[in-house]
Amino acid sequence: MIALIAAGRAGLTLDPGDIIITGTPSGVGHARTPPEFMQAGDILETGIAGPGTLRNKIGS
Repeated sequence: MIALIAAGRAGLTLDPGDIIITGTPSGVGHARTPPEFMQAGDILETGIAGPGTLRNKIGS
């Protein structure tokens, strides 16, 4: 993570509160037992104590 932040700082200014999104490696759902993949209509919820929860509906 430190290398990611250093690389970002080389090309832009990072301010307090900036978010660095790295994503998830492909195949994470495939590695589950049984395999599980998101489908259209599923709701992805991401929560942080304080700010609250972000909900995104998966489209088609």
